[in-house]
Amino acid sequence: MSVSNKVTHVVITLIFVAFLWPMAIDAQGRGGGRPSPADSRNLRGVLGGVPMTEADSVIKEVVDLLDFESYKSLIRGLTEFGDREQGTPRNAAAVDWIEQTLQGWGYQTARIHYDYMPRGSDVTEPREEVYATLVGASSPGEMYILGGHMDGRGGGQAANDDASGTALVMEIARALASSGVTSARSIRFALWNNEETGLNGARAYVEQRQALQGIEEPQGSGNYPEPRWLGMVQHDMMLWDHGNPVTHNQALDADVDIEFQLNSEMADASAQLALALLNANRMFATHYPAVMSNAMSNTDSGPFFSTRTGCLLRTIRQS
Repeated sequence: MSVSNKVTHVVITLIFVAFLWPMAIDAQGRGGGRPSPADSRNLRGVLGGVPMTEADSVIKEVVDLLDFESYKSLIRGLTEFGDREQGTPRNAAAVDWIEQTLQGWGYQTARIHYDYMPRGSDVTEPREEVYATLVGASSPGEMYILGGHMDGRGGGQAANDDASGTALVMEIARALASSGVTSARSIRFALWNNEETGLNGARAYVEQRQALQGIEEPQGSGNYPEPRWLGMVQHDMMLWDHGNPVTHNQALDADVDIEFQLNSEMADASAQLALALLNANRMFATHYPAVMSNAMSNTDSGPFFSTRTGCLLRTIRQS
């Protein structure tokens, strides 16, 4: 199975949208054996039922490689390190675990090293974050970035904010490492650190790597250490599917939020990417509708606003 050049631009934005609906249904089914609210709602005409082209069917084959149990296992693995607060031994151990897991799927990994000054201190401290790359088969010098922040803060082992997003990026990486899967363009899986302190890890990545985009090294080798950024899609707080306060009857406005920032330099391109995600939800999902807004903020896509496309995907609808 090969993802052709024709569909590469959309496949990496579609696979995780289609993946979200079983996660939501499972979360709603907690407690007392209640029937899933989605089972009692008629969503015909809202989701699914869209005829698929041949290219759509290829995308669905990739979507079907995603595994819900694997995703949950990755969340549990991350929560073994507690909230993974930056600057702590549990954070450093989690970075190591993420890297080892990616390497176990066959990826070569790299780290971003940067300095961070903790609040109340006048001395900087070293920090690290890890990324891995699926190298494009025919256009390796162009790249989409899929991101989630592995650091957290506070109770609940930071399972939602943001083990849920980090695990989703990792699950996509696992699926795309499957035998026979190729992508025309490169895809980078970036697990940011220091999001909770002001997006410091993502800012360090942009500062260090932006000027390196599209440079072939050595010339003629076909090797691009930093392919040109076509888009950056962030995954943040994927488990808050009921809105606030939590209820057992999901409303249609407690859904997948697909957000871009109207004030970003690439707002028009971001809107197109967000619309592709919205259309993918309409085509591939069956139980979990999506909405789109233009007021994305407070996550790791922010540092990319003035560079290339920034599009945030998360389920944190306040209803």
